[in-house]
Order: sequence, then C-alpha cells, then structure tokens
Amino acid sequence: MGFFERYLSVWVGLCIVAGVGLGYAMPGVFASIAALEYAHVNLIVAVLIWLMIYPMMVQIDFGSIKDVGKKPKGLVLTLVINWLIKPFTMALLGWLFFKGIFADWVDPQTATEYIAGMILLGVAPCTAMVFVWSHLTKGDANYTLVQVSINDLIMVVAFAPLTAMLLGVTDITVPWDTLLLSVALYVVMPLIAGYITRRRLENKSNNTQGNGAVDALVSKFKPFSVIGLLLTIVILFGLQAETILSQPQDIVLIAIPLLIQTYGIFAIAYFAAKRMKLPHNVAAPACMIGTSNFFELAVAVAISLFGLHSGAALATVVGVLVEVPVMLSLVWFANKTRHWFD
Repeated sequence: MGFFERYLSVWVGLCIVAGVGLGYAMPGVFASIAALEYAHVNLIVAVLIWLMIYPMMVQIDFGSIKDVGKKPKGLVLTLVINWLIKPFTMALLGWLFFKGIFADWVDPQTATEYIAGMILLGVAPCTAMVFVWSHLTKGDANYTLVQVSINDLIMVVAFAPLTAMLLGVTDITVPWDTLLLSVALYVVMPLIAGYITRRRLENKSNNTQGNGAVDALVSKFKPFSVIGLLLTIVILFGLQAETILSQPQDIVLIAIPLLIQTYGIFAIAYFAAKRMKLPHNVAAPACMIGTSNFFELAVAVAISLFGLHSGAALATVVGVLVEVPVMLSLVWFANKTRHWFD
C-alpha cells in the first residue's frame, strides 16, 4: 500500500472535520453543489465516485466471469447476509436503543424517525463503494462485480416491499429514478468504460504485455481514486454541517447502534466465510458488501419520505460518518487475517 492508502483513515478523519468546518463557514457554496443534482443524485459526487470505481472496472477480466458460477458459495453468503439478516438486525437494534435504552433522551417522534433512517441504511446494500473495499483487500474483481450486480437486481425488486414491511408503512414511495440512475451511474457506465479501456489496452499489446498495460494505467489512476474518496467525504459532511453541529448528542446516540450493527454483521459474515472455506479474495469482498451500505440511496429515500431536516435524514448521514472509518478498520482487519483463509 502507498503512503496515502496506508494512512487513509487519517485523511478520512481530517476530511470529515474539514467538511463540517467548510459547510458551516461557507453554506452557500455547498448549497450550490447540492443544487447540481438529477433525481436526487448529486452529479459532482457521481463524478468523484467514478474516479474511485473506474480503475477497479478496468481490472475486470470479462473472459473469466463465466467461471464465477462454479463458486456459488460466495454469492450465497452475500445474499443471505444482505437480505435475510442485515435489514432485520438493523431494525431490531434501532427499536432496542431508541424505544428502550435511549427512550428517555429522545422524544418518541424523533426516535421513530431515527429508527426509520437506520432501517433505510440496513435495506440498502452497498453498490459503489464496495469496489473500493474489494480493491483494498485484493478481492477478486470479477466475483465482486457479479455479487454487486445480483444485489442490484434483487434491490430493484425487494427494496420497496422490505422497507415498507420494516417501517410498517403500506404506501411507501421509493424514488425509483434515483435507484435506477444510481445503478446506471455507479455500476453500468463505469463497467462499460472499463471494458472498452481494457480491450483497447490488450489490442495494442500482445498477451504478455496486456496485463502490464492495465496495471500501469491503474497505478496512474490510484491517486485520483483516493482524491475522489476524500472529496466525496468533504462534500457529504459539508452538506450536513449545520445539522451535525446543532445535534451533536443525537449523533452519538445514533452512532452507537450503527457501530454495533456494522461490526456485528461483519463478524457473522467473516465467521461464516471461514466456516464455508471461501478463498480470501472472495470472502473479504462478500463480507464488505454485507457490511457496508448504499448510503446515496438511503439518504435520498430518507429525504423523500421524511424531509431534509428530519431525524431519518440525519440518521442516514450519521451512517456515512460511521461507515467510512469503520470500513477502513475492517479492511485493515481483513488484510491482517488473510492467513486465516490459507
């Protein structure tokens, strides 16, 4: 790992502080950034996520994707964690803390909205950032692509009814244009661009030099990928600076069950992956997908259902606050325990 990757958690922490500070000092600038959106998808954030995802897509060898079906256990693990365990444990933890443990500290209406925001995070498995986590754990890029693609297909069908069931709402409105546009922007389009780039590199060189050309291009893009991640964090926290500063105690209350959920789900998935004897380059991305969240979608739906300044919207933003540093710690743990899967 390079210098910036090795100390990525430090840069993330500094960018969180910088984002909140800049958002408080220059709210007009971030309001202008927020206005550059379509279907609740911020176009600037989309470009930055592209910088993170594109190099990973270039590394995908489409010729070997056909062999992924020969190893279905990794897919089974991802789907069970994402759709049969994670949404329900998130709802349970939200209810336990905000209807029980924290009931005296938060009014009932606000507590209900916090639970709703947590549920939205739990029902939205990661789509974009998982390629970054997979890359940092040296995961199988082809297998990660298949896992994310199947998750996306299930999410299109299952997100609305599962969210409605857990929220206890029968007529929930899900911004389908946000969901479909996000999948297109963060998966389909960079995948096509990566495929075209790889083919051109392979056509310009013989078989022995093709991989070298791909590796060289990825190395050139690596600094831009890190910059894309850090700028995304600055923008997300800058957009919510006022809310974060005005309700610091509630952020701590929301973060506690989210931390328990994130580390707990990873522990379950990682233990299951080891028992299933999955190779590490499949196990690590599978656990990352099950642990992380599609926060762009969760934030968009929370705002659509409950409003920009609602408790649900705040809970989804706290999800971003918790997720990035926690996922980096899990990347470190997965890399340190690679020998467990030998």
